Parts: sequence; structure tokens; C-alpha cells
Amino acid sequence: MSAHAPDPATTPGNDSQDPLLARERAHLAASRSALRAMREDVQALDIRDVTANWVNAAVLEAQIEDRVKALADLAHTPLFFGRLDYLHPVGAAEAEGAEGERFYIGRRHVHDADGDPMVIDWRAPASQPFYRASRKDPLDVGLRRRFGYTGGDITAYEDEHLSDPAEAARSSKLLQAEIERPRVGPMRDIVATIQPEQDEIVRSGLGGSVCVQGGPGTGKTAVGLHRVAYLLYAHRERLARTGTLVIGPNASFLHYIEQVLPALGELEVRQATVDDLVGSVDVHGTDPAPAAVVKGDARMAEVLRRAVRSHVTPPAEPVVVVRGSRRWRVPAYELEEMVGQLLARDMRYGAAREALPQRIAHAVLVRMEEAGEAPDDRVQDAVARNPAVKAAVKAIWPPVDPAKLVLRLLSDAEFLAAHAEGVLTPDEQKTILWTKPARSVKSAKWSAADAVLIDEAGDLIARTHSLGHVVLDEAQDLSPMQYRAVGRRCSTGSATVLGDLAQGTTPWATTSWADALRHLGKADAVVEELTAGFRVPREVIAYASRLLPSIAPGLAEVASVRESPGSLSVRSVAAGPAEPAGPTGLSDLDAAVVAACVESLAHEGSTGLIAADARIPALREALTAAGLPYLSPGEETTAEARLTLVPASLAKGLEYDYVVLDEPAAVVDGEPDERTGLRRLYVALTRAVSGLIVVHATEMPGSLSA
Repeated sequence: MSAHAPDPATTPGNDSQDPLLARERAHLAASRSALRAMREDVQALDIRDVTANWVNAAVLEAQIEDRVKALADLAHTPLFFGRLDYLHPVGAAEAEGAEGERFYIGRRHVHDADGDPMVIDWRAPASQPFYRASRKDPLDVGLRRRFGYTGGDITAYEDEHLSDPAEAARSSKLLQAEIERPRVGPMRDIVATIQPEQDEIVRSGLGGSVCVQGGPGTGKTAVGLHRVAYLLYAHRERLARTGTLVIGPNASFLHYIEQVLPALGELEVRQATVDDLVGSVDVHGTDPAPAAVVKGDARMAEVLRRAVRSHVTPPAEPVVVVRGSRRWRVPAYELEEMVGQLLARDMRYGAAREALPQRIAHAVLVRMEEAGEAPDDRVQDAVARNPAVKAAVKAIWPPVDPAKLVLRLLSDAEFLAAHAEGVLTPDEQKTILWTKPARSVKSAKWSAADAVLIDEAGDLIARTHSLGHVVLDEAQDLSPMQYRAVGRRCSTGSATVLGDLAQGTTPWATTSWADALRHLGKADAVVEELTAGFRVPREVIAYASRLLPSIAPGLAEVASVRESPGSLSVRSVAAGPAEPAGPTGLSDLDAAVVAACVESLAHEGSTGLIAADARIPALREALTAAGLPYLSPGEETTAEARLTLVPASLAKGLEYDYVVLDEPAAVVDGEPDERTGLRRLYVALTRAVSGLIVVHATEMPGSLSA
């Protein structure tokens, strides 16, 4: 490994000192110029003579607009970050090129005026060796070059001669610098730092689903997002028809990750929370934990299925259809056979309801044919719309409104008992019954768990539209019923499930990926485990991992590749937060927390102050009194505003260069049970990329006090 030019974290190199660096900068400038030309070519397209009507013109204009956006040059983002020099000619099936040709690996494909590639998309087959090649298996790569950047300018490069056995293997300083680079603003992509084990997941096929178990700092979220970008590249036409979706735990998290895909040239990926997906009713209520656990249990699906099917009433009277001077009679026993056949097929309620009038009409047509008539399909459709048939269908198979059904289940003890018998215990039924039943769907104070039940009922009535691929992040926190709701959105597609069992912080959090994938409808998904940590310092992750035996027995501890001496500081404050305020007007604990924030802000990068939700108001006052401006989660950090005050309940998935953790015991006490509290604490402890300061006035919880 040979490095050239000054350290990328310091000053740029000098062209006169290194002609090679000047040539690489010239290639970057030429590539940016070529990208601008590609964009200008698209903008100059005249579609007036190629569109037959205004609809086609509107569609084509939208496609051109999307293409122009995709070709935008992000000035402060490297257009390419690496180079591969092959030893032998590259196969035509893999990439264009001849012997001795080199490939610049970047965020998107760029070609010159003759169509020759200047930058190869990182997702192309020819780029794969950049991530996979090693001295043991060089994949015909003679030289792998990495580039260091300041802003959008090349400041350094680093060469790795994979075919030279005399060159000792060393870790890449540029790679390490990119991984450790301070963060300000939203989440960055990891396209320049993808590791071999991550690349295997990113490039796995569209047909299969994959579940990624990864501890803090292993890059599972970024892997999932890059997998979407790769699948859209490899299966563009198919996914353009079927659609893709990224599901995150909350709006703050989605805001944090929203710039990753656009930076990779993908603009059409929808992002949502589970609550967004099932938002057919307004959620204004909350459930006690025991009620939420029962409502989220997969057994509720059977209760709802029974309740929906209970609306089917066996026919008591025949159907008599009058056409002209003739009367055609379908007896009750024959109607009952039709109903029984439809129920036996276990069709969706709505589909069966639509099939029943056609079956009745077919029975009438059989009688017409037996009488010597020759009816056709138009006659059958007319009979199916006959008032007598419509009245019979309404009586036998009435329409069902999903929200009204759930309202009745949660309000009517007898109705719930009838359909939960043998499924839920009497105590569980009492747990989910409303103490004050709502009068109507609109006046009901629906909870998030109720909305999921309504979504399940809706799917029992009419099939939910399925997408081509869904990425589900922070999946460990979902209930079985929420998994089912997500699974409906990819029933004919595939899924990428991302999570960490140790970070489950809901009372219904999953303890087994096998169970979770079964509820999702993807029991055959491959489970991959990422155990190499690239972001959280070794000292910090080792400290947080003291909690693993209590919160996730048997789960492998993350092995951080980053050594950062002095990255952890645990500070005890003698006086608790209830003590009288000191001369500064702050309690000793608040003053110590503010001092820790000031200390962290002295470093480059972002700082997150994480605290129990109940402590947030007091810390707001303390920061304001100290004259420290702060942001809320979801607000983008900038060079001028680098401190974010984060309730522990919203910390999951976020990262900050430096973290100040306020009163760990309060974080644990803020949850309904100790295990959930310790998991919440584990999440808070592992948000730091460069340094963590823990400030406490009461005894440290769990194994942390050891």
C-alpha cells in the first residue's frame, strides 16, 4: 500500500509536486464536463415531433425531467472515488474495454462524446472487484487506487498493488479517514467504503429476501439503502412497474437517511413509517403496554378472520329472478352450497362477495338452457345485476367496513368473545376492550395498534397492493401484526429486513428473526449477520456490550475495527437533579451535562445530547440558560448548529460524532420494564462515532456499574 500527497484530512496536494495527482484531477474535471454535456443533451431534447398526444407528451416530459435530475453534478460530492487497473482484457460481457484499460469507479456512469466510459457506476459488474478483490483473490486487478477528497476536489490517492506479493498488506488510511470523517447534516452514503461482506448483501438477487442482523456501527442501514440502489440499477424496468419502498421507525429517522439514495442517482424510492402505511384512520390515542402487546399478537389475525366471516348468513329463502314473462327460481339449498363453496376456498371476503351474484346468475342460465333458451354472457351479467339477486347477496354476504368491524370488536364484549374463543384468554379480551366504547369510527380515539388491526381487516376484505421490493429498517421493534402489514406490501415481491435484536425497545419487540420473518411471510429469507463495527469506537462498544447478557443473551458482540483511546468518559456528579440549583442557576447534574456539551462542541463534527424523555424539558432550560443553541431530531445539523437535543425514544438509527448521555438510570426508568429500559440505554450508548461522555448523579444501572 502506497500513499501519495498529504493526508486527506489536511491540506491538498500540489500539482507541481505530483504530476500523477494533477492527471487524476484533470480526469475528474473532464468527467464533470462530460456529465454536464450529458445533462445538456437531455435538456435539449425536442419531443414535439415524437409524441402522438398530450398524454404521451406529459409522460415523456416527466421522464426527461427525472433524467435531468439524475444527471445533476453534486459539486461537493466525489464523482468517482476509486480506480481499477486490470492485468488482462476485460470480458465484453462484463464491461467495455481493452487490455491495459483502467476503470474509474464512481456514483454513476459518465461517458464522453464518443460514448466511451469515463466513470463506471459502482453497481456495474466491472466495479465489483473494487469491493471484493484481495491479495488472496485479486480478481485480475493489478492496481486498486483510492482517492481522498476535500469538498469535491481530489487531495490524495492511495495505491494497492494486489498482484505484487512483495508489497505488505496494510490497512487503508484513506478508507479509515472516510469512515471516521466527521458528520454534519444527514446520513452519508458508504459507497466508497463498502466492505466485502456488505457488498455480498448489497448485490444479492431481487428474487430472494434477506435479513441483516447487525449491531451498532456495522452499517446495516446503509447496506439496505445501497441494496435498493443496486436493485434499481440491475432490475430497473421491473421495479419501475412494481415500485420500491423504504420503511423506517419514525419521521426523524427517515429525514436523516433521505439524501442517501438521491446521492446515488435514485430519486423515485418512497419512504414511510409503518404508521403511514396503515393510516386509514387518524391516530389520537395510545394503548397501555399490555393492551398493545395483545393487539399486536399474530393471534389477532384469526380473531379478525372469524369476525369478518361471521357476517356471512346462510340463505333462508330462494332467489326468484323475473325476466319478461318467465320466473327462474334458485332454491335455498343450492344457494347454501354456493356459499359453502366460496367459504371453503378461503377467498377474500370482498372477492367472494363479487363472485356470489355471478354464481347465482350462472345457476339461472343453466335453467334457461334446460328450458331451450340460448342465453349468452350478457344475459348472465344482466341476471347478476337483477334486483332480486342483489338483494339476496346483500342479505347473505353484506358489505363489511374494516374500521367499523374493529370498532365493534373493541367495544362489544360479546362480539369479541364469540370470535376470540379459544384464541385469546378472557383476561386478554378484557385487556383490549375499551372502557368507554366510542360511538362511531370518527369519534374513536384510535391507537397505532388499532390502525394495524383495521389494515389487517381491510386485507381480509380486499387484497393489499404488493410492491417489488421493500426495505424494513429497525425491524426488531415491530409487532407480529405490524410484520404482517409490511408483508402484505411485498407479498409478491422481496424484502430486505434490517435490525438488531439487542436494540428492541418496544414491549412487543421480536426476540427471533425466524419468528419475525414467518410473520412477514418471508420464512425462507436468508439471515446474514454483520459483526464488524466500522463507526463506533472499540472502547465505547465494549462498554455498551456489558448490557448484552441482560438484553440479548447469545447475541455476538460487535467487534469494532476502530481504536480510539480516550473516546469514553464516565463522570459521576455528587448532587442529583433534585438538589437545589448552584450559583449558575443549574443543578449540579445539569451544569455537568452542559459542560460536557461545550467540551464536545470544541471538536469538529456533530454532538448529540441524549436523555430520558422526562429529562428533556429540564435540559432545554439548562441549554438555554447557558446560551447553547440546539436542534431537535429531524432538524439538519449545519456548521453553525451542531448540537441536537435527543429524547432517548427517538435516538434509534441516528449517529453523532460526539454524544453526551444524561443520567442512564433515568433512561432505563422511563420504560415500562427493566429489559426494555436496558435496551433503550444500549441504543443511547452506541450513537457516538468519535466520543461518548456519560454523566450521572444516581447509581449506574445493570452491568454498567461493574
